[in-house]
Amino acid sequence: MQPIPYWRLSGFYFFHFAFIGAFAPYWSLYLQSLAFSAFQIGVLMSLLHVTRIFAPAAWGWLADHTGKRLVIVQLAAITGLISYGGVFFGESFAWMFTIMALMSFFWSASLPLIEATTLSFLGESTAKYGHIRVWGSVGFIFAVTGVGYLLDATDIGSLLWAVLGFKLGIVVFSRQIPEAEIAVHPADSQSVREVFKRPEVLAFFAACLLMAVAHGPYYTFYSIYLVDHGYTKSTVGWLWATGVICEIGVFFLMPQLMHRFGLRQIMAFCFGCAIARFLMIGWGVESPAVVLLAQVLHAATYGAHHASAMMVVHQFFRGRHQAKGQALYTSLTFGLGGTLGGLFSGYAWDWLGPGLTYTLCAVAALFGLILVVWKMNVGRHV
Repeated sequence: MQPIPYWRLSGFYFFHFAFIGAFAPYWSLYLQSLAFSAFQIGVLMSLLHVTRIFAPAAWGWLADHTGKRLVIVQLAAITGLISYGGVFFGESFAWMFTIMALMSFFWSASLPLIEATTLSFLGESTAKYGHIRVWGSVGFIFAVTGVGYLLDATDIGSLLWAVLGFKLGIVVFSRQIPEAEIAVHPADSQSVREVFKRPEVLAFFAACLLMAVAHGPYYTFYSIYLVDHGYTKSTVGWLWATGVICEIGVFFLMPQLMHRFGLRQIMAFCFGCAIARFLMIGWGVESPAVVLLAQVLHAATYGAHHASAMMVVHQFFRGRHQAKGQALYTSLTFGLGGTLGGLFSGYAWDWLGPGLTYTLCAVAALFGLILVVWKMNVGRHV
């Protein structure tokens, strides 16, 4: 069995999700400071998802074709850093659109390949995935709370420098991880298209896409929503961190949960929690207790959902299809689903208001739940 480069993989996850912890909650506030409209903010924030529709598939195909996953990760990290540097040289909508599109295209290459690499190192011990991935959650908490205090003490421009530091960390750790051996698997005889067309696989991807759509207004407008209702930026940071702290606990518990429950049961529970969570956010924002409880449910709507989804993808796409499978998951869920959710939030926020917007998120999660229960024929080990 290959030795697992635990700390090098964990370090990459730390900085990758620290970048997200600084970017996802606060970048919309920076865009708001540039006087962009809600629709323009929705468009710009959706670029992170738009590029994930097609870029991961292209990177994943190249990685499986060449067998050089980590070379591609390193190249993407460096070019993503260079692209991000453009934010210091312009503030117009067209300029920001170009810079964010370029940065997102290169940034989207990394995570699917790192996920495939991590699972290759783990082999059959995939239940230990959470013990490595948890450091991404730690990085997110570090960034989301630290940047929250930073922005309370300084102006919004300091966010640009914090994000730059995290992107430098991604570059450093991308150069530390060795290539993993790609094991031959009997499923190699099937094409990716043949695997993808199986009814349970289609149901899985459609459900995960709906979960991503449901999270669109959360990732785009949640911080603005809370600040508009009187919450300080540091409180906003701690609310984001609360969700991720609970997510960490789930990552450590996943081996026990997978031993006791089937993957379909876990995913169905996650969708049920998403329905409750988005209704609570939409209609309970005036109550700090309700908002806090909604953040606790992040443990299910992201933590348990993501960990169980990784296990499903790993089992559906084996051997030489691993990177392509991870790329498909990223493209169709975070990419297409995130794009639809972000664009939907840009329209709905102004036209329908936050309450109805988050109610529609709960409806999307309900349809995802129906798909999981009705069609996703998976058991404890898929």
